[in-house]
Amino acid sequence: MQTDNQRPLTVTELNSRTRRMLETQFGNVRVEGEISGLARPGSGHWYFTLKDAGAQIRCAMFKNRNRSIRFVPAEGMQLIVRGRVSLYEGRGDYQLIVDHMEEGGAGALQRAFEELKLKLSNEGLFSAERKRPLPTLPSHIGVVTSPTGAAIRDILAVLKRRFPSIPVTVIPSAVQGKDAADELVRGIAAANRSGLFDILIVGRGGGSLEDLWPFNEEKVARAIAASDVPIVSAVGHEIDFTIADFVADYRAPTPSAAAEVLSPDQQEILNKLSLLNRKLQTLMKHRLQVLSQTLDNTSLRLRHPGERLREHYQRLDDLEIRLQQSMTIALQANTASYERLNDRLAQSSPARRIERMQGQLNLLQNKLNSNIQLLVKQKESHLKQLTGMLDAVSPLATLSRGYSIVAKGDEFIRDASQLNEGDQVTARFSKGSADCQVIQIYKD
Repeated sequence: MQTDNQRPLTVTELNSRTRRMLETQFGNVRVEGEISGLARPGSGHWYFTLKDAGAQIRCAMFKNRNRSIRFVPAEGMQLIVRGRVSLYEGRGDYQLIVDHMEEGGAGALQRAFEELKLKLSNEGLFSAERKRPLPTLPSHIGVVTSPTGAAIRDILAVLKRRFPSIPVTVIPSAVQGKDAADELVRGIAAANRSGLFDILIVGRGGGSLEDLWPFNEEKVARAIAASDVPIVSAVGHEIDFTIADFVADYRAPTPSAAAEVLSPDQQEILNKLSLLNRKLQTLMKHRLQVLSQTLDNTSLRLRHPGERLREHYQRLDDLEIRLQQSMTIALQANTASYERLNDRLAQSSPARRIERMQGQLNLLQNKLNSNIQLLVKQKESHLKQLTGMLDAVSPLATLSRGYSIVAKGDEFIRDASQLNEGDQVTARFSKGSADCQVIQIYKD
């Protein structure tokens, strides 16, 4: 420990100490940022600045390291670099000595996207022969997505408007982040095991390439390809394309479009039924008129109507009765169909779905709280263990047992051969220190 009476450090000494401290403290680090001010002098070394929205750092990458880089860095490029924190002593500049660099951000993701796309295409996962037809009127739709995202709200809104009686079940899954791909795979597998669905929608709303990346994961693509249930991919906006789109049986440009494709218009069906009913009545009336006219013509040719005339009248009455019965049956059938549709609409009301989803949310909330408490207890136990280990190897603990540390300037004395008689040394104790002079040296 220096005092005001000791010799002041030179700038060189200070910078040297600072450099050693930085290199020892940080070791190798990985940093991501935007490259700026790139300089490539004749020596072959690269000098540049790496920056983000709030700060910047000078970087140096020497020739023996940058010759292995397969791309040429340029102004504004997003990079991920690996190196060690240091100090250029000549100017006192804090800097990063770079050992390796790679493209960061969307550039690396786009390259990974193209490589996986080519790989799966060569395996035949995108071929049209694999695509299965979609059901004309689904009996049960499964949706693998976030239960709180905009995508499920859009899908439910379209289905409610077009054909509200179709049952819809949400298989909850994260659609963004490092765990999203695994949850999507588990959701698709669970939907297949359930045997409930004749069609699945897998998707989410729009976002950046990083946000949509779980749908570009190979594991998700292979889960879609292995599904026994046909899958509609509905990821992002119309301009967004993912690997899931190419593997799925049908690619919908948006989640709303997926719901449109899978749901016939209920009002259109009812209108067709009404039109068919009117056509049936018109045809029956026409047929009755033809028969009645035929009967009239036949009656005119008869001089003596007799029994045949009575039979024709009876047949006419029978046809009229059958017509009335047919119309009654058709009306009853239409009424029954309408009542069934109305009952299915009531059963799939948003209030009941919200109640079920609220129960699921409460269950997940309780599980989350339990996991957080368990994790906190584990971390507290680990902290106590590390604190005990740290105390056991602390230099202060050694000093407290009666030992001391002897230093000559900045050099710690470990061997008597490092000293000469008359040297000034500093002895550090558990409490305080003392300046001493070496009177005699015992090397044995």
